[in-house]
Amino acid sequence: QLQLVESGGGLVQPGGSLRLSCAASGFTLDTYAIGWFRQAPGKEREGISCIGNYNTFYADSVKGRFTTSTDNAKNTVYLQMNTLKPEDTAIYYCAARSAYFCTIDGPSYESWGQGTQVTVSS
Repeated sequence: QLQLVESGGGLVQPGGSLRLSCAASGFTLDTYAIGWFRQAPGKEREGISCIGNYNTFYADSVKGRFTTSTDNAKNTVYLQMNTLKPEDTAIYYCAARSAYFCTIDGPSYESWGQGTQVTVSS
């Protein structure tokens, strides 16, 4: 059974950093792509980044500030978020799909984590 568990969210001041973790179980990351999504109150879900064996992608809204990486030994994907802004406030989700290429097309993902809240505020 595929399972994803996010952690690392919290309250941070503007300009600060957080690192989110997405721990996978029931499958290994070497044959799956992981996407990062977020949803702010009253807004649609937004795909912000993804990582696969052959590609990595960042949406314009986070490019240059966020970095996605994989630790295969820990079967965990990380989202390092720097220079955070109030508009980054949202619930952040990771999702998995059986593919070598990643995408930020949410419906193409098979399994989702429960989400972790990120709040950027002074």
